[in-house]
Amino acid sequence: MDDANRFERELKEYVSTAGSSLTASSATGSGLRSSIDTWKMPGAVEDSPLVSSAKLKFLVDGFIRHLETHDDVHTLAVVWFSKDGDQDAPLKSETKTAPSDADALLTMPGTRELLEEARRTRKPAIKVPETFTGGARGPSTIALPILNGSRVAGVLVVFNDQKTTGLFLTDFLRFGLAIMIALCATAMLLAGFFVWVRFRDRLKDSQTIQFLAHHDALTGLPNRTVFATKLNEALRLAHAKATNIAVMLIDVDKFKQINDTHGHAVGDLFLQVIADRLRSVFGNHTVARLSGDEFAVLIAIDTDRKALTRLAATMIEATRTPTRISGKDLQISLSIGVAQAREATWRASRLLHCADLALYRAKHSGRSTFKWYSQDMDAEAQQRKELEADLRKALEQDEFRLLYQPQFALADLRLSGYETLLRWEHPDKGTISPTIFIPIAEEAGLIEEIGSWVLNRACLEAAAWTDSSLTIAVNVSPAQFRPGKTEERVAHALKTSGLAPGRLEIEITESLLISDTDAVVKTLTHVREMGVSVAMDDFGTGYSSLSYLSRFPFDTIKIDRSFVATLGKNRTTDAVVASIVGLGRSLGVTITAEGVENETQVTLLRAAGCDKVQGFLFGRPMDLTENDPATAQARIPVLDLDAEPDAETEADADANAEDDKTEVAAQETELARTQVA
Repeated sequence: MDDANRFERELKEYVSTAGSSLTASSATGSGLRSSIDTWKMPGAVEDSPLVSSAKLKFLVDGFIRHLETHDDVHTLAVVWFSKDGDQDAPLKSETKTAPSDADALLTMPGTRELLEEARRTRKPAIKVPETFTGGARGPSTIALPILNGSRVAGVLVVFNDQKTTGLFLTDFLRFGLAIMIALCATAMLLAGFFVWVRFRDRLKDSQTIQFLAHHDALTGLPNRTVFATKLNEALRLAHAKATNIAVMLIDVDKFKQINDTHGHAVGDLFLQVIADRLRSVFGNHTVARLSGDEFAVLIAIDTDRKALTRLAATMIEATRTPTRISGKDLQISLSIGVAQAREATWRASRLLHCADLALYRAKHSGRSTFKWYSQDMDAEAQQRKELEADLRKALEQDEFRLLYQPQFALADLRLSGYETLLRWEHPDKGTISPTIFIPIAEEAGLIEEIGSWVLNRACLEAAAWTDSSLTIAVNVSPAQFRPGKTEERVAHALKTSGLAPGRLEIEITESLLISDTDAVVKTLTHVREMGVSVAMDDFGTGYSSLSYLSRFPFDTIKIDRSFVATLGKNRTTDAVVASIVGLGRSLGVTITAEGVENETQVTLLRAAGCDKVQGFLFGRPMDLTENDPATAQARIPVLDLDAEPDAETEADADANAEDDKTEVAAQETELARTQVA
């Protein structure tokens, strides 16, 4: 702001001094010449910041329009200089007569030298032709430098060809000097204005930078740095006053799916809505955004467990109502981990760690819920940490092995292929279920490496089977599916193993379909172009719709075991399965049923037109490195494929009716998902 004050001060001083000098000047031309020769450019103009050419020309244009009204002025012209000092052709010629007059006057002998003098001396230059002393007619000329900071950007040329000499010439020169004073004064004002604007912008930028240093730009909530500072201060006060504080860590469930499905703009609005609801529920407590979809709440007031539980429950309840964003109804789902400082010596890192453990438990307990930290979570976390470390060694030490579950063609119960299943044989802990180590692998970033191992090993082992008609199905999880990379891995596995592409089937789950749709379609298309089949696994449990099935290049749809398990026990389930089979037939894809465990299910599936089956009835997962794959054919039970389903007794009918009442809502939802485009 000091620069702006300097401009204002020097402007007043300059105008006052220049005006006095102009008034006190001799009434003769020589007196004014002396005033011009001794005239000094004001320092504020010399030091003023450069302005754009457009702004400078706008200023000069305003002067020209004003000067045209002066009776003593016949012709005005502007000559602009390039940055290296060369004269440009006149860019603007404002005159009360024809523009050609200005062009002609500018080419008169001596005019170019006059312009150069004004540019070099940075002062007004005057030419009084000999015509005034010799009696012949001729114009008088004043060249006034147009300054942009310390540079002469151009010259304003004033011509006067009046016949009168003597005193009028003095008035003309005084008029020229007045124009110069006005130009300089305006330049100073303009420079001062831009200094003020720059100061204002710097101040605004400084305030913005300071705000962003402490707040999240999207939601306006305090950021991680502020939260950590307040948490440390709250712990210090709690220790001094022997009170308790609590922390809640809040994670938005399946936020990536919202971003992938509806776009990042909707995702940003979604986070802003969540931030508003957090403010509404937690009031004066500190609410912060820690990262993309993770928030935190600091309860610095001594609050008992019941009150904290009510707060967490209220927050969960506040998300029950969908929010409408960009014409879409979106359901908010939050998982919350709650931890309270149990000891006065607890540090911020310990409290946040405990809340994070509780959050982990909440997310793995069905989501849209909250969990309190408990000491057993430390043991679980330690186990996960140990398993993660062991998991990193498992590939190197060849601790993984593949099991295969047979698949049969339902028409004749002929063995058609196998689905690959992964097992981990831990050297100390024995066999570890995939439901335990796969989530850990995903969190640790190991799933892609493990997935590549499974694909390569499955293709290698299948290529060695004596029956080359048997197919092999390998699951690719959303966590390991990478557009552009997945097809490369498939091609590599086929090339190194020598397996025929037609024998490989890649299984994906429905949750993959709501991610980057175009990229997924492109990748699956490339996989099919290799000759590899693509199957949708667990159909009906996620986001099934006709739009997905019509757009994605599937060869097989696998009916999830949750539907197969209630076949013959629930009429709605029977209808759903029949609908899926009918849908598959209309689309020309193969239908495979998973989890088949009894003959009733086989009979109903065959009657519906299902193509393939797999399940414990036909064989448990087996190690084919020790068994001939073809031996699975000899292990299947003897089934009467022409048998009719058992007649339903009255008691069975009542039981089925009761089952219908309890499950109809959920099953109808699944049915609707398969039929809504």
